[in-house]
Amino acid sequence: MAWRLILALSGVIGAIGVMAAAAASHGGEARNLSAIAAIGLAHGPALLALALAGRGRVLGVAAGLLATGTLVFISDLGMREWLGQGLFPGAAPLGGTAMIGGWLAIIVAAVARPRD
Repeated sequence: MAWRLILALSGVIGAIGVMAAAAASHGGEARNLSAIAAIGLAHGPALLALALAGRGRVLGVAAGLLATGTLVFISDLGMREWLGQGLFPGAAPLGGTAMIGGWLAIIVAAVARPRD
């Protein structure tokens, strides 16, 4: 797994979360921006933790699923907010499913990890 890429994506996703939170606080009806902020500020730090501490195939899969799912999900919401249409049909459910898969893979890594 390219841990440096996951580390960089954690920063990108965290920054997007902060920017979306700022935009949501200054705008009117900003349901999508609030959701982008919540997802970015939850998954950015999780990816940071995986990049710094995560090693092994299962945690690599978890990081990949979380990063990809988060980017697809927040991109879809952002496009809906600013362009009035989604990224592609089913993008948000696909991204959400990938994020859930990433979190479940973390559980698998915890259970399957050999004891020290």
